[in-house]
Amino acid sequence: MSGTVTAVSSNGEYSFTKPNRTDITLLTGLGVEGDVHAGVTVKHRSRVAQDPTQPNLRQVHLIHEELFTEVGEEGFDVAPGDLGENITTRGIDLLGLPVGALLRIGGEAVVEVTGLRNPCLQIDNFQAGLLKRVVHRDEAGTIVRKAGIMGVVQAGGVVRPGDAITVDFPAEPHRPLDRV
Repeated sequence: MSGTVTAVSSNGEYSFTKPNRTDITLLTGLGVEGDVHAGVTVKHRSRVAQDPTQPNLRQVHLIHEELFTEVGEEGFDVAPGDLGENITTRGIDLLGLPVGALLRIGGEAVVEVTGLRNPCLQIDNFQAGLLKRVVHRDEAGTIVRKAGIMGVVQAGGVVRPGDAITVDFPAEPHRPLDRV
């Protein structure tokens, strides 16, 4: 499985959206250099309030550009960085990856997939009704989360739009993604 980076984004301040950059630098064990969510321990405000010593399994947020097309067909206007992701991808079924999959990005960077992003009400503050499009229940009553995946940096490096992404799968049995 392979794909492409279509955009990279970061923000040094807490904000729902993240501005696009020409490149970002991933730092081993920390996340995106200069991004508010970088660090060894959790940085998301709700998780810090629960337990600030938790490991940061959400160092890097990746989202598939195909989602923007899907919600666009329903009248929503979403562009790279709008949902707070660091890396926007094309061509990889991010939501279908197992826990522990390694994303090799560009020439050096490696991100280990930890789980699904659990979208929050801030998405509806961005665009009313969007939350129901990125998290809902299927016919069986199972919660479906589409707002991207989270990962930790195993090997640092510079990531730019146009960089190739390849996937190394962990040994079987694969564990399906759950929210982190």
